[in-house]
Amino acid sequence: MNDSPAISICIPAYKHVDFLKRLLDSAASQTFRDFEVVITDDSPDESVHDLMKSFAGKMEIRYYKNETALGTPENWNEAIRKARGTWIKLMHNDDWFAREDALEVFYKNVQIHPGEVFFFSAFQNVEEETGKKEVVKLSLADKKFFFTNPYHLLKKVYVGNPSCTLFRRDLNIWYDKRYKFIVDFDYYIRVIRQTKMPVYIDEVLLNIGFHSGQVTGYTKYNPGVQLPENLTFLNEQRKDILKNIVVFDYYWRLMRNMKIDSVEKLKSFSGDIRLQRKILFMVRFQKKIPSSLLRTGLVSKCLMAICYFICTIFK
Repeated sequence: MNDSPAISICIPAYKHVDFLKRLLDSAASQTFRDFEVVITDDSPDESVHDLMKSFAGKMEIRYYKNETALGTPENWNEAIRKARGTWIKLMHNDDWFAREDALEVFYKNVQIHPGEVFFFSAFQNVEEETGKKEVVKLSLADKKFFFTNPYHLLKKVYVGNPSCTLFRRDLNIWYDKRYKFIVDFDYYIRVIRQTKMPVYIDEVLLNIGFHSGQVTGYTKYNPGVQLPENLTFLNEQRKDILKNIVVFDYYWRLMRNMKIDSVEKLKSFSGDIRLQRKILFMVRFQKKIPSSLLRTGLVSKCLMAICYFICTIFK
């Protein structure tokens, strides 16, 4: 048993043993072997534990049953806390390695870029129900835009979910357990602000499974989740963050998509979260616009730009 492997594959598990078996099969077939698998299990039954028996001798697996279910994302943090490797490869149990040399490619990049602490790769989305696949890579324009400012993560999924990343364990930066939907990009932004921009690997190394039972599915259009999370996140950034037009546009689209047509409605979801003046102005501004226009792409962008200009100059 290696007390300090190069990589810890950290898997926060919750039932779905069919998906987990697929992931573990892909890990067992990796050409790079200096790794351990750490599983922290939130399941209410023994299905995950029983699955481990079939992988005995194939690779080093350390299994932990949580006495009380920790939920997303605290179970992610628990898996990382149990890890012994220098590098953390957090994997959701419905994702899996796209190639047998995926870990090897990640580790070669670690050696090519000494001193770097955060890596991410291209990936492929896979819809479980239909089998539809979509390769996601950064274009040259994507690279130039994203790498100028970490807040550009609010515009587009430049970095995939945590399964697409590799980071040093000694960062000691944790996923915020207050969040469900924005937990990924909140974490990435905090890591980048405290360290440096990540290294992008332009190879598809992960398959990302999509299915109806995922947390992102029931939180995506839920204002009771989206608004408190995003407003809390906003208040924890620097005071002038809404001067960044990418951030402003993100909140413009959030208010529009969540159908927040009055300050009163916003307050009904935000509770005691402080509402910034520019957000209140944005809501009042949108209220004056017919919904048909607000949802017309180019028109909405132009209106957003007008609102942004007024807020930047006068608010």
